[in-house]
Amino acid sequence: MSVGRLLVRTAFAAAIAAAAGGALLWLQPDWLLDWLARRYPGCLYRVPQRRPLIALTIDDGPDSTTPLILDELRRHSAHATFFLISSQVAGHEATVQRMVREGHELGNHGTRDRPAIRLPYEEFVRDVSEAKRTLARFGSVRWARPGSGWYSQDMIEAFTRTGHRCALGSVYPFDGSIPSTWVARRHILGNARAGSVIVLHDGAGRGRRTLAVLQDVLPELRARGYRVVTLSELSRFPRRQRNVPGLTS
Repeated sequence: MSVGRLLVRTAFAAAIAAAAGGALLWLQPDWLLDWLARRYPGCLYRVPQRRPLIALTIDDGPDSTTPLILDELRRHSAHATFFLISSQVAGHEATVQRMVREGHELGNHGTRDRPAIRLPYEEFVRDVSEAKRTLARFGSVRWARPGSGWYSQDMIEAFTRTGHRCALGSVYPFDGSIPSTWVARRHILGNARAGSVIVLHDGAGRGRRTLAVLQDVLPELRARGYRVVTLSELSRFPRRQRNVPGLTS
């Protein structure tokens, strides 16, 4: 085989692999999530079940856009688990109080917006514990989500040690890095199903995009017969199979 023909075949194979990888990232099929769950156990990923329930989770608040997001959730009788960064609570105490008052749920996303997996173990435990102390002033904190989504088994042990359950997600439109509300809407509406856990982001421009996405997604999900709930409500209902832990960002 000539070098030119070999290069063409190699480039073609690479293009096919890239296309397949892109399709898997877009579709996020259950079998792939379940494989990742078995390979990297420890976090709730989705909750397969009969009831038409979908959990909504929103990271990186509170922020100036959070009250607008709360308005939209109330407009559609939807609830969410907000994974808050504790250093951002100061100045937004009334917003966090409103979350709890209106039936939303507080989640622990650490003290700062950073990749949690880079922290040494004891520093990670201190970070999670400090964030929980801040958030627990407002309500119960059952769930934690590692910053940037990557985690180790030591981190899972730390979450358990500090009284948390790790939660990631199964419908993630990469809204933190893809600034397109069209992409986020299409991804969510194309992949959400009973037991899904949606991941979106608050803060600065991302919060504005999340608001725009929710304005379209929430009424459509409701029209399809789904109810948008917190993680705790989703995980309480009967399932077709056991909870599936896993990995996401």
